Amino acid sequence: LATGWGNGAGAAWALSPGGCRLVQSTATCNGRWLNSVPTNLQDELEELLLDNNTIRVLGNASVLPYQKLRYLSLSKNRLELIEPGAFLGSQGLHVLSLADNLLFTNYSVTAAAFSALPALRKLDLAGNCLSEDMVSVLLWNLSSLESLSVARNLIMRLDSSTFTNLTQLLELNLEKNYIFEIDQAFEGLQKLQRLNMAYNYIPCIAEFDLTQLRVLNISNNAIEWFLAVESNDLFELEVLDLSHNQLLFFPVLPRHNKLRSLLLKDNKLSFYQRLANAMSLANATVQFLLTYGNSTNITTVSLWDEICHSNLSSLQLLDMSQNRVWYLPEGFLVKMPSLTHLKLNQNCMEMFHVPEGNPLAMLTDLDLSQNRLSELRVDLPAGAVPNLQLFNLSTNRLTVLPAGFFTHTKKITTVDLSHNQVDLCPLQAVLGKGENLPCVDIRGITTLTHVSLAGCGLQGLGSHPFQGTPLKHLDLSDNQKVLSGGLGWLQDLNLTLQVLSLRNTNLSSTVVDIDFSGFQSLICLDLSGNSLITFPAALGILKLHTLDLRDNCLPALPQDVIWTPLGKSLREVYLSRNPYNCCLLGWWDSLQRVERLHVRDGQEVTCRYDSRTVSARALPENIIKDCQWRTADLVLLYLALALPTCLTFLVVFVIIFLTFKQKLLKMVKSQCGLSSPY
Repeated sequence: LATGWGNGAGAAWALSPGGCRLVQSTATCNGRWLNSVPTNLQDELEELLLDNNTIRVLGNASVLPYQKLRYLSLSKNRLELIEPGAFLGSQGLHVLSLADNLLFTNYSVTAAAFSALPALRKLDLAGNCLSEDMVSVLLWNLSSLESLSVARNLIMRLDSSTFTNLTQLLELNLEKNYIFEIDQAFEGLQKLQRLNMAYNYIPCIAEFDLTQLRVLNISNNAIEWFLAVESNDLFELEVLDLSHNQLLFFPVLPRHNKLRSLLLKDNKLSFYQRLANAMSLANATVQFLLTYGNSTNITTVSLWDEICHSNLSSLQLLDMSQNRVWYLPEGFLVKMPSLTHLKLNQNCMEMFHVPEGNPLAMLTDLDLSQNRLSELRVDLPAGAVPNLQLFNLSTNRLTVLPAGFFTHTKKITTVDLSHNQVDLCPLQAVLGKGENLPCVDIRGITTLTHVSLAGCGLQGLGSHPFQGTPLKHLDLSDNQKVLSGGLGWLQDLNLTLQVLSLRNTNLSSTVVDIDFSGFQSLICLDLSGNSLITFPAALGILKLHTLDLRDNCLPALPQDVIWTPLGKSLREVYLSRNPYNCCLLGWWDSLQRVERLHVRDGQEVTCRYDSRTVSARALPENIIKDCQWRTADLVLLYLALALPTCLTFLVVFVIIFLTFKQKLLKMVKSQCGLSSPY
């Protein structure tokens, strides 16, 4: 019997003869290729983990020695049968995990075994190829269950007989089945709070009436509409996930609810009160035909009025991204005074309007990226968003923002304006001395730390566009002419800027000499995708932690780079996709010897030798020797060129000296000599 100490926590553990690890009252026997339950474990065992083994049958005596067992896990075995008396000695079992087995083969016998578990609270039957009839039989005598998972099975239809007697159930997981029809299946589950039916084939939800439910996940189905029952009852629903469906209309929600999160991502949702051709559908209705057996019910819903009747006052998160929304109806945002996160990215919106009345006073995160926005209209100051922190406007058609917009956002930290044709207001425009050109003024925003201006077509920026704004992260990538005048316009960020991206900005060693020496706070610099043919000398004095030099034209790095302040501070560097010379890799060997430095793309770093491209980490021996010979040949060549020149100068000097020897001696004597005494 081997003993030791586990996890440094001071808990003694031991290994049983079967290879199980024992820690106090828990035995872990996972992945031991066991075909039966070990019988030589301690009698006081409370938790037994037997996952990833080959057990096929749980016999009547399998767990009989462990009568204090509270937790039993047999997931990912080959379990086909649980004999009727298997749990007679484990009636205190609270948690039973049987996921990913073959219980469909003898489910009726296994159901008899479950009847001996009056205290069972949590049961996992996921991945057992069970149909709805099999599930009904297995669960018949498990009225104590509080949590049940029958995910990843073959359930197609749910009705009132499926979950009979599960009156204590709080959580139910039905995801990844084949469910396409639900007929009063949850009426008896009066305590159910969490229901997961994601990844099924449900076409619609009509007359939703589960008032006690708190979390409902029906994402990744085929739902075209969601209709709550018309009632004045208070619904406890807090989270509703309808993402990745086929919704055509905004869901008709319970009139009184506690909804905090509404997830509608990736649907076909739009608003129809008015069409793009200016036609009005204010009074238009849609009729839903609901059929149950021989009875038919027609529900008439106004395309817009029903939304107004829903109480959205507690809603904090609304995700409507990846839909077909091209406008928001009047009064839509006013209904959500508690909204903190609004995601409308990847839609078709051409204008976004924040009306008067301060409807977004609590908003902290607003994502309008990847739309068709050409106008952002805000009724300032009444429509200001004072608590806004994250504002994403990337990939739109904006050229200007409302004047003074950021002066009313007291907590803004991050703004993404990338891939818009915007320009930054120069000093003259702010002082009223320049032309009234469309631009974005982000000067004097003391809370702003992150700005992305990638792909904005920036060029010829005026002086001091960031004056009074202590930016830490700035992305200027994909602006081909942004560096045409150097980096002087960034001088106001010398003391604060920590992360700077100049990727794909047409930076070239021969075109412009960029001086980075002023950015002493810089710790991350991205120079990838440019045309550098020499390593910028000014980088040597920076104390960067991350440097990206990918996709340039560098043949080599300086040999002494590791001895500079840059080399001593670097923690990670990206160097791939440069035409390095295989015979000039001394710098590479030096980098490999620095323990704290990680070349993140080291496997992709290559060098060129003649017409070949080889990995810098695995240079063939013949190339190394050939490079050594080439280096030696160069030395000999330089010597051969220098020696004749030196000999020529020496011969000329000797000839001149011998020719003018007497005259030179007399001249020296006359200048420096003294008279001799007689």
